[in-house]
Amino acid sequence: MTVRLTVAQALVRFLEQQYVERDGDRHRFFAGCFGIFGHGNVAGIGQALLEATERDGGLCYHQARNEQAMVHTAVGYARAKDRLQAYACTSSIGPGATNMVTGAALATINRIPVLLLPGDIFATRVANPVLQELEYAGSLDVSVNDAFRPVSRYWDRINRAEQLPSALFAAMRVLTDPAETGAVTLALPQDVQAEAHEWPEELFAERVWHVARPGPEPTALARAAELIRTAKRPLVVAGGGVIYSGASQALDHLVSATGIPVAETQAGKGSLPYDHPHAVGAIGATGTTAADQLAERADVVIGVGTRYSDFTTASRTVFAAEGVRFVNLNVTAFDAYKLSALPLVADAREGLRALEGALAGYSVDPAYRDESARLTAEWDGIVQRAYDERHEPLPAQAEVIGAVNETSRPQDVVVCAAGSMPGDLHKLWRTRDRKGYHVEYGYSCMGYEIAGGLGVKLAALDSGEDRDVYVMVGDGSYLMMSSELVTAVAEGVKLIVVLVQNHGFQSIGALSESLGSQRFGTAYRYRSDVGFDGDRLPVDLAANAGSLGADVIAVRTIDELADALEKARAATRTTVVHIETDPMVPAPDSPAWWDVPVAEVASVDTTQEARADYDKQKRQQRHYLAPSMRERDEP
Repeated sequence: MTVRLTVAQALVRFLEQQYVERDGDRHRFFAGCFGIFGHGNVAGIGQALLEATERDGGLCYHQARNEQAMVHTAVGYARAKDRLQAYACTSSIGPGATNMVTGAALATINRIPVLLLPGDIFATRVANPVLQELEYAGSLDVSVNDAFRPVSRYWDRINRAEQLPSALFAAMRVLTDPAETGAVTLALPQDVQAEAHEWPEELFAERVWHVARPGPEPTALARAAELIRTAKRPLVVAGGGVIYSGASQALDHLVSATGIPVAETQAGKGSLPYDHPHAVGAIGATGTTAADQLAERADVVIGVGTRYSDFTTASRTVFAAEGVRFVNLNVTAFDAYKLSALPLVADAREGLRALEGALAGYSVDPAYRDESARLTAEWDGIVQRAYDERHEPLPAQAEVIGAVNETSRPQDVVVCAAGSMPGDLHKLWRTRDRKGYHVEYGYSCMGYEIAGGLGVKLAALDSGEDRDVYVMVGDGSYLMMSSELVTAVAEGVKLIVVLVQNHGFQSIGALSESLGSQRFGTAYRYRSDVGFDGDRLPVDLAANAGSLGADVIAVRTIDELADALEKARAATRTTVVHIETDPMVPAPDSPAWWDVPVAEVASVDTTQEARADYDKQKRQQRHYLAPSMRERDEP
């Protein structure tokens, strides 16, 4: 039997019947579709979504305000759902499509599933060049959607109706595979979207995609356990894979039995509660003194679900012990083999359970346990002093973080992405719930915050979870993309947005100063005869947020901020709390380094001085090319 539908109608009906199952929990994979319509998709996907609203179980449509932002919202949702549910996003051709490219890169870098359905030019070419078409003289089969190729885990263009089934199955394979997932792009020529075809009924049958939990290969497990047993100062680095795998309990059991301390990456923060006896906090360039000091002398580093970004390794300087070795447990082989590690290619939960069994009877020395606990307590005292500081006349950003942390509930979620805030949150935020920390730092994309926070809140609502979402955003990132405040208001979704006004790109300002570039081009000021060094701009972001439909509370002090946060928590609508801070008051830090090259030749004294320091730091970088233990022991 066949069903006569357009390509777009068939696509939507297929998405409605896709389910995912892990550990016996089965549910629909696609929560809905975000879209902005234009001439490339309004008569195809748009019409199909209209029909979907008229049938039970039809794919839910959400109207967005910015194409990039709707991908961020989809990413926030999928991450909050541990990658077990996702959204589709559809746009028109041309600028609507290319606006999604940044979101695609963010999803793929962070290993988060999202399905992108950009409209495309006519497959038949009868109306070329259509409005917004890129004319490439070298080939008529190129459109702007080819820009999605390098930032998608799977890319396809549906030029004929018959191509749709194979493309859809390939898309689902990637979206539901923890080792392969990321952005999937199916470019849809606008004429093909509206074309009718006879489809076999089997295409629209319910399908369940099983998310496997592969265990480690026995020989690899034995070698990893053998190496770890030789360690005097082992350290676990917990990454996002611990969160997505739901492996926090397995991690707790392993380190409670062995005494191994646990440091956390940005994506892995929350793997253990901040006050767990073996949690030592953030690691790397934005790490705590406790984690980084332990990392400096660690002899075996056990990476779990981390891709070892340059921030995690402090540009390959934080793991400084001679002969340091790595064991990497990761569902993705590409990451498991990094840093010349002994690889354990496996699901994080299953791998940790297997390691616990293989390490039975092993424990670190009590003196090492005591050292870890002492260093962690010292850092916690530093955090509390930063929270309690009352800097005048304007508060420091660390005080704002403290106020939000202390007034929020353990199950609430903090969301951030770019600027100085992510680094400060990584060091200072006391995470009490494995889903309570959501900082996008794989791409660190300015503008992610409000859109991503909307996705996190939608996920909480769909899961029936009582979680408030605190979006922390600086003025620079807010100005990049505040549009989804309108979407949150329209959807009736409550966010608490803490808008920090510090009059510029202060994260890069501090970096610029450290590199000898004197904060050039990073402050928001009037232009003068010699540059942008005039008075501060009279920008009123609180008024702007109010004009977008949000409730707004403007405060000046930390005490006022705490009161405003309580009011925002009691509110039923999206509330923006605006506060100005002093960007020249830094948060406490570890001495970890980040490799940003400095001009080798310069006429400016500050740049010359920064280059001398850079050359000194470069000498501390490591290659981590140690042979495997078996190779090292052979004559």
